[in-house]
Amino acid sequence: MKFDHILIRFGEISTKGRNRKKFVDRLKRNIREVLADYPNLGYESTRDRLYLHLHDEDHEVIVKKLKSIFGIQSFSLAIKCESEITKIKESALEAIKSLYQPNDTFKVTAKRANKQFPLDTNELNYQIGSHILKNTDDLTVDVKTPTINLRVEVRSEATYLTCYDYKGAGGLPVGSSGKAMLLLSGGIDSPVAGYLSLKRGVELEVIHFFSPPYTSERAKQKVIDLTQELTAFGGSIKLHIVPFTIIQEKIQAQVPENYTMTSTRRMMLKIADKLRESRQALALITGESLGQVASQTLESMVAINDVTSTPILRPLITMDKTEIIEIAKKIGTHDISIRPFEDCCTIFTPANPKTKPKLQKVSRFESFVDFDELVDEAINNVETITVTKEQKDEFSNLF
Repeated sequence: MKFDHILIRFGEISTKGRNRKKFVDRLKRNIREVLADYPNLGYESTRDRLYLHLHDEDHEVIVKKLKSIFGIQSFSLAIKCESEITKIKESALEAIKSLYQPNDTFKVTAKRANKQFPLDTNELNYQIGSHILKNTDDLTVDVKTPTINLRVEVRSEATYLTCYDYKGAGGLPVGSSGKAMLLLSGGIDSPVAGYLSLKRGVELEVIHFFSPPYTSERAKQKVIDLTQELTAFGGSIKLHIVPFTIIQEKIQAQVPENYTMTSTRRMMLKIADKLRESRQALALITGESLGQVASQTLESMVAINDVTSTPILRPLITMDKTEIIEIAKKIGTHDISIRPFEDCCTIFTPANPKTKPKLQKVSRFESFVDFDELVDEAINNVETITVTKEQKDEFSNLF
């Protein structure tokens, strides 16, 4: 059976009222970007649907790509025909004959969006179903649990026939909720936080803190690969690699050992916030999960967050590690995250980090060094890379 259309249904977008057009336009833009390698596709939208005209493109590849685009609730391969009963019956029979196997059952579910069509839904169901039964040998009707549910949607411009729904990624179109900066460490948690933020429509830019020679080029490459995996859900992403060695060495020399982790996180947030401002982003995103490690207690968050008034989004805050790992495996970041290349968050981890740090104490420890000057120097030497989905093959031979 040759499908000529894909019918895309909106999910949460449908609830957006007067703002709906903004969300739909963003979704169309994202779909075009993901399917840029297929220039023959045509696009047509109505208030509650988006139609892709396949124009002989490979529907199997396109289906796979559509599954990762946020903002799509579900979609179906479809046949388009004229809204004339003879044409509808012929197309319905063609669809059923190409799909059914021995002992299969079917039902017809008609929807008459065009109220001017001369037959109502019951008459459509009867005429189409009767035509199929007369022209097949061993197919029977089952209105409760059919093997094939042939849906017929009669619209004013055309009729669309579909047999199977693919589940979409849900959420909101990436970019419809503004831009934020993701602090990406290279571990399991932060890529998952990035994925969940993309699902809520956030456009991402990524910040990674790099401390050579304590961290290797392979640790840096791991972060590039993690960012690349996230491009499958949100398109190309800018990755900002911050030189952090000098700041970490100063912290180790000046701050008592049990407070070094707190001070390190504070400096990271200071730098991230300045980058956020220069990139006109609205928030910071972290992979913190409440109580998972010493720096993620409520007391630690109070001491660390004091350096910024910018909103900090924590999509994983109530999740346990098992839940986070499950999502990481699903989105393809888990196996990259567990590569044995340490990042700057782990190389200087103290033996007994403070779980309830005092803001007054960490501020006093830091007051003996001009960290603002070091922060500005780090920002001036940031390396920015635009990571795209095409880079995966380029990097895959390194491991």
